[in-house]
Amino acid sequence: MKRNLLAIAIPALLVAGAANASIEVWNKDGNKLSINGRVYALNYLGNHNNGVDGEGDKTTARIGFTGETQVTDSLSGYGRAEWETKTGGNSFKETRYAFAGLNFGQYGSFDYGRNDGVLKAITAYTDVLPEFGGNASDNGLYVLSARTNAVATYRNNGFYGLVDGLDFAVQYGDNKSDSSTKGDSKEAYGLNAQYAILDTGVSVGGGYATTTKAGDKERVKTYMAGVKYDAHNLYLGALYSHSKYDNEKVKGFELVAQYGIDFEVGRLTPSLAYVQHKTDEKKKDQIAKYVEVGVQYDFNKNLTAIVDYKINLLDDDKLSSKVFSTNTDGTAKGATKDTLALGLIYQF
Repeated sequence: MKRNLLAIAIPALLVAGAANASIEVWNKDGNKLSINGRVYALNYLGNHNNGVDGEGDKTTARIGFTGETQVTDSLSGYGRAEWETKTGGNSFKETRYAFAGLNFGQYGSFDYGRNDGVLKAITAYTDVLPEFGGNASDNGLYVLSARTNAVATYRNNGFYGLVDGLDFAVQYGDNKSDSSTKGDSKEAYGLNAQYAILDTGVSVGGGYATTTKAGDKERVKTYMAGVKYDAHNLYLGALYSHSKYDNEKVKGFELVAQYGIDFEVGRLTPSLAYVQHKTDEKKKDQIAKYVEVGVQYDFNKNLTAIVDYKINLLDDDKLSSKVFSTNTDGTAKGATKDTLALGLIYQF
């Protein structure tokens, strides 16, 4: 029974977002309930207002739960929900996750609801920066790369028990108003595959997703590939993304290097990254282009301090109008400015 409970815990945790800790509040008769939460006290410092990153307070609070139940020796059920509230002048409430599913052990799991787009598993290779990063899933120009409404997802870890380290997922979504499936889309399909190469610390992954916009026959297609190394306190990650829509192409790549240094109390992790995404090969319009230098200090699994600095390499005259709001002179609002992020995170 314990093995079966673990079998449903693994796929549930894989789609649980960034929560690194949780509290088990119930575990009896094959039923298990855990809660997780986070308070992220965050502030952006810079010399601009109303830009892409903006300036000032970015504090958020998050709460969620994961439930698991044993039905038979080979069948389990699970569900997850999570909400986040942002403070400050532009406060909002967001349902981050809301899905339920069934787990069939080595035969995989199936769930439906608001969940990560299937390509988010690949963007996660480089979405590890203390604060910034995640541009491949943040800008909405790539299909099924962010959290998405109304998606049905099948996942299998270990390829039906035949190949350790070989995982794959297939996803279908039908939501006409969800921008994370490329704006006003009819239907979206996607898949990914990942392989952890023995005990080397190296993993490779790739994915494909496609959708059609409402009232449009042209399909939007996104391809992604990533590789990472995670061993001996060293983390290296690389991501390549490519999307084509409306006869226009979007390309991007991200590189990240981090090294963990253990102390008697806590762990210090310096971070260095380069991120670039652009659209339209002829005009070379830029979506994101910056160097990140940051550091993260984990006092323990519940308390973390971060300092992250974005050295922006964008030029006003090469910015994509599809992503940035503009000033009266046509330049993007604050999008070319550097930004310093300071934060303290308490999570459980």
